[in-house]
Amino acid sequence: MLEDKSKALKEIIKQLHSGTPPSDVKERFSKILETVTPQEIAKIEQQLVVEGVPREELQKLCDIHLAVFSEQLDKTTVQIQSWHPIKILMEEHKSILSLLENYGRLFDIVKKAEKLTQVEDEISKLNSIAEDFNDSEKHYLREENVIFPLLEKHGITEPPAIMWMEHDKIRNAKKEFQELVKKIKEQDFQIFKEKIDKNFEAMNTIIPNHFYKENNILFPTALQLITKEEWEEALTVFNEIGYCRFTPLPTVAPEIREEKIKEVSLDKIKFETGSLTIEEVEAILNSLPIDITFVDTEDKVKFFNKSERRIFIRTKAVIGRKVQQCHPQKSVHIVNKILDSFKDGKRDVAEFWIEMGGRLIYIRYFPVRGKVGKYLGTIEVTQDVTEIKKLVGERRLLNWE
Repeated sequence: MLEDKSKALKEIIKQLHSGTPPSDVKERFSKILETVTPQEIAKIEQQLVVEGVPREELQKLCDIHLAVFSEQLDKTTVQIQSWHPIKILMEEHKSILSLLENYGRLFDIVKKAEKLTQVEDEISKLNSIAEDFNDSEKHYLREENVIFPLLEKHGITEPPAIMWMEHDKIRNAKKEFQELVKKIKEQDFQIFKEKIDKNFEAMNTIIPNHFYKENNILFPTALQLITKEEWEEALTVFNEIGYCRFTPLPTVAPEIREEKIKEVSLDKIKFETGSLTIEEVEAILNSLPIDITFVDTEDKVKFFNKSERRIFIRTKAVIGRKVQQCHPQKSVHIVNKILDSFKDGKRDVAEFWIEMGGRLIYIRYFPVRGKVGKYLGTIEVTQDVTEIKKLVGERRLLNWE
């Protein structure tokens, strides 16, 4: 029975992809659609990608899928405590949608004005909303670094990848919004209104649809699969990453308030040039002013250090995760190119540098090889070189003033 249902769900999505109107599909498969669950939709979409349907194609047609599945999905209710990571994310969804609503209301006023001077107060409020949208980045980082790896651990890999693609679209739209309102005085007012109109239309399309898919498919699937212990650990990592300034403070469940005491082995590790205890090794790695991530021969994340000012977020949920799943889909081909060149022995370094928050970030990848040249994995080294880049001349004396 379950196998027949899976075949029917797969046939539904294939027919939608071929252009069959949603109304015809709903009529033909009405009995099946009455009992479909979020987890079943997630698994079928995953199977289709494995069978060759491009992620990009599936992502584009997700809205059509929802036109068919939404009636049943709307019946899904999620009852969770206020401290729960999913509850936190869903409450943030409400706040972000409220921001979007205010954006639309203010823009309606702005587009009716003939001159910028007539709507300076509204532009100021739009700038504040743009800053809130920018601050919402922690929402997406918590999903990508905590929820997505946990789903992948339980066998759900493709839906998170599709959601990450949508995250990048949201990022592009909110970045454009912020730049438009910041530079409004540098452009013609009428041109500004045309650009902001397109930006609002894009955000007002992708954000509500994206949140609907998460609330009704991704999150219910996660609640079915992820264990209580994993959710408690997820909350700890949520707290480490931090929250948006509009996030309602979560109520921490009493049973997970106590910190777990970490056991540190005092056994010594002997190296060719000396020996260190495990505690010393970990402290040294965490004291370095760089971020380190090590990926093994199977492309799985095996270790990362916890430097005091880590640049890119890493959580314990990524341990054992394929490194390809730790990057947006648009850059996976670059990751594979680097790894393949290291494994083949053709390259010994890959380096990039980007500007982020006014800082210059230097990112390097190195192959890790054993004494006889055997490939053991790849190490990523990330460093903020903003101050290093400013160095001139010499300093030979200690100066702590």
